[in-house]
Amino acid sequence: MKNQPSIIFEDDDIIVLNKPAHYLTIPDRFVAERPNLVTFLRNRLEDIFIVHRLDKETSGVIIFAKNAAAHRNLSMQFEARTVDKIYLALVEGAVHKEEGEINQPIASNMRDKGRMIIASRGKPSLTLYQVIERFKNYTLVEANIKTGRTHQVRVHFEVIGYPLAVDSLYGRKDAFLLSEIKMKKYRRGKDVIEERPLMSRTTLHATKVTFNHPSSNKKMTLKAELPKDFRAVLNQLRKWGN
Repeated sequence: MKNQPSIIFEDDDIIVLNKPAHYLTIPDRFVAERPNLVTFLRNRLEDIFIVHRLDKETSGVIIFAKNAAAHRNLSMQFEARTVDKIYLALVEGAVHKEEGEINQPIASNMRDKGRMIIASRGKPSLTLYQVIERFKNYTLVEANIKTGRTHQVRVHFEVIGYPLAVDSLYGRKDAFLLSEIKMKKYRRGKDVIEERPLMSRTTLHATKVTFNHPSSNKKMTLKAELPKDFRAVLNQLRKWGN
């Protein structure tokens, strides 16, 4: 695989990675050789403990513990909702408020395995958001998920009418094409049969996490830079999408 995970921070207790898109957090149940962070880490570390997860298509910052005590401490912080997990999400449409909250319970879709829905039987789920940048047909938002439900950002923005710009499960598109924003100004090369997407995975990046170090209790904020595909989309929107 072209993109490899990079280490943002490491000490005796934790290792924090910038996860590339299309990497699994844990090994696939059926195809063990699919790229995943646990196997990547176990090739260089004796022990590794999973603290939280990111969807396969989501890039960004993710924490692992290197011993049982650190794992227990971090798990308690996540359970107590004292960890700030900040995502950047590019969504469709002009989000009507500069900031707000989405407080809707999320449950598994009993009829469609792997998909989540808003349902009264679901678990309490809270997302705080603020607008970072506006474009003609899209909005870049920062989302702070106070609960860590499966597909939380994707489901919450879809339910208020602003699905991710690219999301094959909850959105309207499975790729972001330059021709869509350049419109009549787009010119395809003579030898190009099919346009190559700028981005062909969910427009979601875990940009920042704030937590207390499991040994020192010192507050830490660690950031993951936007990957190339996400930067390319934003650059083109700034040029053509206003």
